[in-house]
Amino acid sequence: MIRNKIVRSASAVALLVCVAAVAGCFDEPVPAYKTVPAGARVYLQDKGLKDLSSCKDVLKADIVDYVNLDRNQLTNVAAVASLVNLKWLRLNNNRLSSLPDLSRLVSLRRIYLKGNAFKEVPSALKDLPSLTDIELSWNPIKEVPEWLAKREGLENISFTHTEIESLPSDLSAWRSLKSLQLGDLQLGSEEMKRIRKALPDTAIVF
Repeated sequence: MIRNKIVRSASAVALLVCVAAVAGCFDEPVPAYKTVPAGARVYLQDKGLKDLSSCKDVLKADIVDYVNLDRNQLTNVAAVASLVNLKWLRLNNNRLSSLPDLSRLVSLRRIYLKGNAFKEVPSALKDLPSLTDIELSWNPIKEVPEWLAKREGLENISFTHTEIESLPSDLSAWRSLKSLQLGDLQLGSEEMKRIRKALPDTAIVF
C-alpha cells in the first residue's frame, strides 16, 4: 500500500512538472520586452479593428519587430506581410480563416493564431524559415499536414481544442519540441502512447 502511494505521488509530481514546463510557453516572451526597442513594438489589441487600413502609420516595414493584434475582428492581415523584421506576431481571437503570403517574414519566430476560423493549418507557415512557436488552439482544424510534421527546429506547438484525432505517423522531425499541447482532443489511448514514445523529451499535455 505504501509503495502504491509512492508511485501515485511520483506520477502526480511528474504531471505537475510537465504542466509547469508547458504553462507559459505561449505567454509573452519576457526577453522580447528587454531586447525590442519601444518604437519597434506595435500594440493594437482590443481596438475593434475590421481591417488594417487605418494602421499604416504604425506598421512601418523597416522598424516593426513585434505586433499584437489580438481580439479584433480581422479577416485579412495582408498589411503585416511587408514587415520584414517582424519576429513576434499575435493574431489571437480574430476572424481569420486564411493567411496572406508571408514569405518575406524570414525572421518571424512566433505566431499566435488562437481562436480564429482556420479549418486547416495555414500553408503560409511553410515559408517562415525562422519559425519556432505556433499557436493554433481553438480552431476547427481536423489534421496536421505532413509538411508541418516534417518541419525541424520547432519548439512549441499548440493544437488544444481543435478537431484533430491523430498526428502524422513520423514525428522524428519534432524531437526538438519543448512543448506540445494537445488538450481537449479526441485522441485514443494508443495514439497518446505512440506520441509520447515518439517525443520522449517533449512536455506533452493531453
